[in-house]
Amino acid sequence: MARALVERYPAAAEAMAEADDVLGFGLSTLCFEGPEETLTDTINAQPALLAASVAVLRALDQALPGLPAPVAVAGHSMGEYSALVAAGSLSYPDALRLVHERGRLMKEAGQRSPGGMVAILGLEVAQVVAICTQAADLSRGVVQMANDNCPGQTVISGDDQSLELAMDLARQAGAKKVVRLAVSIAAHSPLMAPAAASLRQAVDAIFIQPPAMPVIGNVHAQPLLTAEAIRADLAAQLTESVRWTESMRYLAGQGIDLVVEVGSGDVLTNLMKRIERGVARLAVGDPDGIERLRALMQD
Repeated sequence: MARALVERYPAAAEAMAEADDVLGFGLSTLCFEGPEETLTDTINAQPALLAASVAVLRALDQALPGLPAPVAVAGHSMGEYSALVAAGSLSYPDALRLVHERGRLMKEAGQRSPGGMVAILGLEVAQVVAICTQAADLSRGVVQMANDNCPGQTVISGDDQSLELAMDLARQAGAKKVVRLAVSIAAHSPLMAPAAASLRQAVDAIFIQPPAMPVIGNVHAQPLLTAEAIRADLAAQLTESVRWTESMRYLAGQGIDLVVEVGSGDVLTNLMKRIERGVARLAVGDPDGIERLRALMQD
């Protein structure tokens, strides 16, 4: 994660070194060398993903100094923090501290209220919402849609008994695939309420300024234009669904015809292909991605 960027761009190396200094441990070593089970622990994975994204942003500034500023930014779940750094609302050090605390709080909430997440392919959002409602009624537990990633791909989240019922109902409804994800945390569900309350206190304690460009929030799939709206969204997203399909359709509706995924991987680029095929897409997470963006800007 970010290793190729660090080896080529000093600005990316500085971003990773800054993360080590701010957090007080070798996050960059974890990103480069693992072990994987430690890196994927949510308390480390969240700041690692943020640091990788900022490393790309810094590398872009170094490699393409004339690159136009984005018209708008958005981030999926924890990625909203990266978007806020890109928009100038959050400082990089504050964002690192917040996502590290976010990971700790979510892990703690998951230990107190065990649960999980399940990916469902091939059903519409309305069907998934109805299934969650039915499963929660039958189990008297908690299960809800956590992520509307793209048409036909959703993720649900809740306690184990309710999830099992929802999985059975999804199969009965004709889902193409129902897969339990390898997580023990019911993110984006009411089981995260204690974490959300504590995170709101942490968010309230740091400086946030209005963004330099619209940040499309996860909770309402609308622009976050004020510091208070940003604070509310960051806390609420722990218990509310990530409305990614609506967020991307909002951008397309504003006339945006190119989206650039900044960070590790190309998951969001592939989702956009399913959401708005007419919008051009490019993932930039390594030196090759930067060169592809350079070529695109020169066309």
